[in-house]
Amino acid sequence: MKAEDGTAEGAPQGTQGDGEEKKPLIEYPTVYTFKVMGRQEAAGPAGFAAYVRELFRTLMGAEISPDSIHEQPSSKGKYVSVSVSVYLLSEEHRRAIYARLRQEQQEQRVVYYL
Repeated sequence: MKAEDGTAEGAPQGTQGDGEEKKPLIEYPTVYTFKVMGRQEAAGPAGFAAYVRELFRTLMGAEISPDSIHEQPSSKGKYVSVSVSVYLLSEEHRRAIYARLRQEQQEQRVVYYL
């Protein structure tokens, strides 16, 4: 018999009905890319990419390689999108980074992040 969520009744949470464990969507450790968007002028004279690089240096506890960061300005140059690829060891670390990005968004330094 199936429960309302479509799983077999009595099946442990996190398993499929046939008793097979679901694999996590992301397997750690992994290289993960964050995309952070903001206003170019809002980050000071060094620019938004430098601001994001420093933010991730703090979050990762190490310098971010220039090869791991990519900047893409908007067509009119008002906004900039910065992609940062970092090596993550756990889901908890990924969530902590997103929590910090959410905080930066609330403080209006970051407009949007993925």
